Formats: sequence, structure tokens, C-alpha cells
Amino acid sequence: MTQPPHDEPTAVTPEELREQVEQTRAELGQTVEALAAKTDVKARTQEKAAEVKQQAAAKAAELKEQGAHKVDEMKAKASGLAHQAQDKLPAPVKDKVAQAAEQTSAKAGQAGQLWQDKAPEPVRLKTAQGVQMARDHRKVLLVAAGVAVLAWVAFRGQE
Repeated sequence: MTQPPHDEPTAVTPEELREQVEQTRAELGQTVEALAAKTDVKARTQEKAAEVKQQAAAKAAELKEQGAHKVDEMKAKASGLAHQAQDKLPAPVKDKVAQAAEQTSAKAGQAGQLWQDKAPEPVRLKTAQGVQMARDHRKVLLVAAGVAVLAWVAFRGQE
């Protein structure tokens, strides 16, 4: 047996001796549990994976929120630039644009009718699916168009 540490008094009675033995057993049990937990690689790996997963989810939510904020800023900026560009156009140009839009609409209607008359059925179905997809993702298309307008306006401003 080992000698008791010098700072601990030795047991005088059998009852004190039993208490010291029980206390030593409890401390030994806690030490063994702590060592077992440290050697349980699978549990420690799972804990670390859960922690990393939680951090990644939090970061993804943060980035998603930042992205949505940036999109809103870009929409507002594109809208402002479009209004500025429209306000700077002289009345004759606006009239010509409106007239060209009407002509384009009429030609598009004629082309659409010609398409319906001449295009094979499978091609018309695929085209209809593409049109539906564009309608379903209208916001994405509008944002892309806004970005294109911004780029065009910025490029034109540099000249």
C-alpha cells in the first residue's frame, strides 16, 4: 500500500478509514470516467462535427441575409438609375421609343402567330415550357436585366 500524503491526516478510527476509502474510490471513479471520455474518439468526433455543423448553419444564414440585403440594394439602385435615365430622355426620343415599342409589339404578335402556324408541335411545347420557366423566375430575370442596365449605364458614363 502507499503512504497517505503528508497534508492529509491519517485515519484514527475504522469509520474514518472507511470514509477515506469511499472518498478515494469516488475520486478514482471520476478519474476513470474522465479518462474514458478522453479516449472515446467517436463521441468526441461526433461532438466536434455537431459543433462545426451548427457554426456552418449560422454562417450560411448570415450570408443569406447579407445576400438578400445586397439584392435589395441593387434593385433600389437599378430602379433609381432607370428613372434617372428616363427623366433625362427628351420628349421626342420618348415618343420614338413608344412608337418603336408599339411596332415591336405588333411584329412580335405577327411572329408569334407565324410560329404557331409553322413550328412543329414538340418545338412549340419546349418553347412554352421555357416561357413558363421565365414567368416562374421573373424576379431573377428582372434582377439580371437590372444588373445589365447598370453595367450599360456605367460603361456609357465612362466614355
